[in-house]
Amino acid sequence: MERDVKAIVKQMTLEEKAGMCSGKDFWHLKGVERLGIPEVMVSDGPHGLRKQAEEADHLGINDSIKAVCFPTACATACSFDRDLLFEMGQRIGDECQAENLSVILGPAVNIKRSPLCGRNFEYFSEDPYLASQMAAAHIKGVQSKNVGTSIKHFAANNQEHRRMSCSSEIDERTLREIYLGAFETAVKEGKPDTVMCSYNKINGEFASENHWLLTEVLRDEWGFEGYVMSDWGAVNDRVKGLKAGLELEMPASGGHTDQEIVDAVRNGELDEAVLDTAVERILNIVFKFTDNRQEGKFDKEEDHKLAAKVAEESMVLLKNEGILPLPKEGKKIAFIGKFAQKPRFQGGGSSHINSFKVTSALDAVKEITEVTYAQGYDVQEDKTDQALLKEAVRAAEEADIAVIFAGLPDLFESEGYDRSHMRMPDCQNELIREITKVQKNTVVVLHNGSPVEMPWADDVKGILEAYLCGQAVGQAEVNLLFGISNPCGKLAETIPYKLSDNPSYLNFPGDGQTVEYKEGVFVGYRYYDTKEMPVRYPFGYGLSYTTFEYRDLQVSSGEMKDTDTLKVSLKVKNTGNRAGKEIVQLYVADKTGAASRPVKELKNFTKVFLNPGEEKTVDMELDKRSFAWYCTAIHDWYAATGEYEIIAAASSKDIRLTKTVHVTATTEIPLHIHMNTTVSELMENPRTREVIQGMTESLVESMGGSSEEKESAATEAISPEMSLKMLENSPLRSFRSFMGMTTEEIEELIKKLQKAADGE
Repeated sequence: MERDVKAIVKQMTLEEKAGMCSGKDFWHLKGVERLGIPEVMVSDGPHGLRKQAEEADHLGINDSIKAVCFPTACATACSFDRDLLFEMGQRIGDECQAENLSVILGPAVNIKRSPLCGRNFEYFSEDPYLASQMAAAHIKGVQSKNVGTSIKHFAANNQEHRRMSCSSEIDERTLREIYLGAFETAVKEGKPDTVMCSYNKINGEFASENHWLLTEVLRDEWGFEGYVMSDWGAVNDRVKGLKAGLELEMPASGGHTDQEIVDAVRNGELDEAVLDTAVERILNIVFKFTDNRQEGKFDKEEDHKLAAKVAEESMVLLKNEGILPLPKEGKKIAFIGKFAQKPRFQGGGSSHINSFKVTSALDAVKEITEVTYAQGYDVQEDKTDQALLKEAVRAAEEADIAVIFAGLPDLFESEGYDRSHMRMPDCQNELIREITKVQKNTVVVLHNGSPVEMPWADDVKGILEAYLCGQAVGQAEVNLLFGISNPCGKLAETIPYKLSDNPSYLNFPGDGQTVEYKEGVFVGYRYYDTKEMPVRYPFGYGLSYTTFEYRDLQVSSGEMKDTDTLKVSLKVKNTGNRAGKEIVQLYVADKTGAASRPVKELKNFTKVFLNPGEEKTVDMELDKRSFAWYCTAIHDWYAATGEYEIIAAASSKDIRLTKTVHVTATTEIPLHIHMNTTVSELMENPRTREVIQGMTESLVESMGGSSEEKESAATEAISPEMSLKMLENSPLRSFRSFMGMTTEEIEELIKKLQKAADGE
């Protein structure tokens, strides 16, 4: 059905149009019955439906429908699997159709700047490329079912502390490369129907009324065509927000802000055409859903099976000293820890799913073997229960192998507040410590939404990072522990040894008014690798029950322009005796020295399945953005002329193969010459070098560094090398002192140099 949305808007009253720009209630958009505009419902997500009917709330206090909780983003990002995220998105889209939900709120792509952010479980990665790729796949999957997504929280929402008022202070380059970078590809390629703006300010201006963010970047540069909605309660000034590009305020405002819009139009403060455009954008997405309704399928049991599959692909084997996989018979195994019986599989807050069933490890292991069980600790408070501890130690001592299910209880991390430290509960650390004293064959399975310090890591033989892996978590854990499935996830974030290692440590979460992102682009592995800092487990790391060999890295050309696409291939072989999947990561290292950059950055990846002994060729591509950094001088992406290293790696610290290519820039950074332009800047530019080069030798001599002078105390004090270095750092104004030039003569030289720089 073709809709003439503009014609519909023309028939609406001013009040009706203003009313379309805020919710009817907590979850519904308003309709206009006389014009055939239906009410539609949105629902929290992003890893399952939190559809609420009566007594709606935002943070999950009240019940929602029985649904399926898929693994959260902290886990699914570790799959490095675009196809898997697409499949999960499709299934969620089917569920939305079955429940008549027009938009599911997610995915959430905010960067994991600090391990302490209370909502990290809902975010994909510390790396913007990985986050954007995972988000794009998720969006495409959901929207293939004609259900909208709402990528969030746009932008720079990287903490919960004072999130509704605090200002994220970020320089332009860092904002573009890291924090907007996580959104950009997802918006351009995934084409989400809606974008949710964040609560916080960015450099002093609320995201909800930031015209540069919501219109100039999102629409004009990235081509976004849907509507922007507010996070729940994020609107500060409704009219200013509407002008900036915020179409929909959620939830309902009781009519107050609708009236503000009406008044602003009537008094001339707001052009009615701006309101008309906003309503058109909302209606386009409303009708896209209602006019393309599909028969929804919500088979909870089948979706539970998919949740288990996604969990298996996402969990990360961090350590294995020959203890895994566990034997199915012949050994006495003890499962220890409350999370074995009642796992923590999702985070708290607005994304909390009312799961129709949960499979624990104790449930799942019954299909494989008999185990003994001891609770070990309580999750209600961080206090050692001596009776539980004693029972657990005895169970471990009497077994051949102890598997401890540990991690962070609900109270330790949730939407609404940040963690105060990176530790696990003391009672759990004590439990692990006491068990390792009596049982050398110990495995720890972790349930957590963000990294934890592991003081016991060297004392156990195996560690499986399960993250918050959805309601089928126990099935996936048991399948991986017993070798029914082969672990293939890799870390989407770095696990440092301790919190103070993190680059944001001194600047998180700020003073409550502002938070300064002083670490710049050096976030996560970009910082740790550049600083050569040891970490507990690096970004991109994960073990398998088999081994993989990389060889024969090839590039389509050793010389390329920045406008070309480089094709990269290599061979990967399974050198072990089990079938498995390997995640091959492609990093780029800028060797030009043109800007301060991380030692390497992830720019592509692929996941390949290999049978024992099998070898496959994997192919990836790199484009201009793979080599570029954001240059504030031109407000655009720039890849400098020079050498770049192409790195094939199994993690950010496990480099397997490298190849060097030469990139030639087709754009130039303009050189603006003035009194304080240095000689080195002029020597770096081939056009100005010709003009200035002839003056350098006489300048060196005037500074006392001629190599032809006889050796003396003076020449020992000022060597030719020293003079040359001093010269390179000298600004043009110094020619007055060292060459006797007048200000007028230097100004004439500047004109001559500028003409040369401009190619005249």
